[in-house]
Amino acid sequence: MNRQNVLAISFAAIVATLMNHPVQAADANPQAVPLSEATLNEIRALYRDLIDAENRHDIAAVRRFVWNSPTALFVAKTATAAEGNWAGFWGTEVVLAHLDELYKAGPFRIDPDYEKQKVVALSADVAETYVPVNITVAYAGQTPIPKPFLMILMWVRTPQGWRMATDIALPIPPVPKP
Repeated sequence: MNRQNVLAISFAAIVATLMNHPVQAADANPQAVPLSEATLNEIRALYRDLIDAENRHDIAAVRRFVWNSPTALFVAKTATAAEGNWAGFWGTEVVLAHLDELYKAGPFRIDPDYEKQKVVALSADVAETYVPVNITVAYAGQTPIPKPFLMILMWVRTPQGWRMATDIALPIPPVPKP
């Protein structure tokens, strides 16, 4: 199974796990909107604040955004190809430790295209943020030049507010040359 299939299957499993109740098909009730525009704007602002904290390499600030759960997930490059090259890092402390490694490895920066950001409600307590980004990182021998990714975050509503449950950055492969 290739990496894209594994990521797609993993993403679907995460959505299913986070849902407390089944989602109705969009065409079943197109008027039903589980989150207000104000809440969607709150999540947009949280995403911006998270990116700002990541770009400052402020792991303490990033911690405030991450869901305190053993199922918090960050999908990213591993330190070595022997580790699988890309993997899921599970649990709040593991996610934060991996992010901190990325910050300490050298250049690390995320530049979102906020004009293309989309936030959608999956339920009253789960939302998804989709944003094309360029990520510059030197971790695991990478050349620190901006590379395009699709960044997909899942947010869950907790008693403490919205928290990032998953962070999946899918690399966009170069366009094949004819």
